[in-house]
Amino acid sequence: MAGLLCKRRKKGVSDLQEEGKNAINAPMNPSAVDIHPEDTLLEENEERTMIDPNSKEDPKFKELIKVLIDWINDVLVEERIIVKQLEEDLYDGQVLQKLLEKLADRKLNVAEVTQSEIGQKQKLQTVLEAVHDLLRPHGWTIKWNVDSIHGKNLISILHLLVALAMHFRAPIRLPEHVSVQVVVVRKREGLLQTTHVTEELTTTTEMMMGRFERDAFDTLFDHAPDKLSVVKKSLITFVNKHLNKLNLEVTELETQFADGVYLVLLMGLLEDYFVPLHNFYLTPESFDQKVHNVSFAFELMQDGGLKKPKARPEDVVNLDLKSTLRVLYNLFTKYKNVE
Repeated sequence: MAGLLCKRRKKGVSDLQEEGKNAINAPMNPSAVDIHPEDTLLEENEERTMIDPNSKEDPKFKELIKVLIDWINDVLVEERIIVKQLEEDLYDGQVLQKLLEKLADRKLNVAEVTQSEIGQKQKLQTVLEAVHDLLRPHGWTIKWNVDSIHGKNLISILHLLVALAMHFRAPIRLPEHVSVQVVVVRKREGLLQTTHVTEELTTTTEMMMGRFERDAFDTLFDHAPDKLSVVKKSLITFVNKHLNKLNLEVTELETQFADGVYLVLLMGLLEDYFVPLHNFYLTPESFDQKVHNVSFAFELMQDGGLKKPKARPEDVVNLDLKSTLRVLYNLFTKYKNVE
């Protein structure tokens, strides 16, 4: 990799610039639900909610649950806690307590084991108050409470976990735009009434992270997907012009930058310096090593005068094309004339 030292030569790339710039700025009945007997045991004006069975079979809904369960088990691996079903394993507050303590690196003043319903709800109250203290200042809407979590309401549990995952920048990729049909059963004047509502569990990663400003890439993906290949071709031409000096070539942006190696090497080429090999993993094997590489590349970008990338390192590692394109386009705009 000694060839990473390179000399700069100036040559116009206006055609490439215009092609990419122009592409970036281009304009742009509820089903029947079976009501179980226990759901009819309601007091007057009481209501109960349940997920439409069809929604439970939605692949994105299933993916959301799997990603969250895998994340919890990964965080709590040292606690020897294994979550298999969110409703059954999180309702009593024990797992939520351990999860929050691990994520926030703080100890909660609660009893370790609580068998009674009153004790469980007291623990939940303490845990949720700590969660709310963390989330409210960042504008999160609280869509859960002690009763809904203890009542094994999966929708409430999912809202809580999504908020925690986003707040603590979990190294996971939540599926975007996950919604479910919820059946609301109310008892009025002795009769059961059912209505259907759509409950949104996730939006986009940017919005859930609190980044509500949209950019040209949001417009590109939403309204001009036909221009996407033009943008990708422009960026591939740009990165290969430099990586070819090391006999490296990129053909797939989302996969070949995911481990961070090419990003680090590219920064050395663009800024004309050698990157010591002990600063990054040349052949990363784990997710954490890949995240380290991308994070290190982001630091090099900031050292070079670029703003902190809008994308998260975890998103690049998780093959999120939009995040990778944002990072590369920022490099393109600054270094388009570097030879």
